[in-house]
Amino acid sequence: MNKKIKTEAVDYLFDAVLSLKDKNECYSFFEDLCTVNELLSLSQRFEVAAMLRDHKTYLEIAEKTGASTATISRVNRSLNYGNDGYELVFDRIEPLKN
Repeated sequence: MNKKIKTEAVDYLFDAVLSLKDKNECYSFFEDLCTVNELLSLSQRFEVAAMLRDHKTYLEIAEKTGASTATISRVNRSLNYGNDGYELVFDRIEPLKN
């Protein structure tokens, strides 16, 4: 865990996120919390991570998501050298897709 982000304010934000009960609550909270562009950027990174995990090429990912190669590279670095946060979430939500 990055010690730079471990603060009381971030803990408070995460407590708020963990209190959300469904997608409608998520939409309400995140629309208030984030700008449209911030939320779209977050969802784009998550989509990029899923596509990288499925072994899609940078070109395929860029064409489908509109993400820059810099963004794709950053997400790839997180997948390979990060804290396994993406994997944790993918492992939990993939059974829900079936």
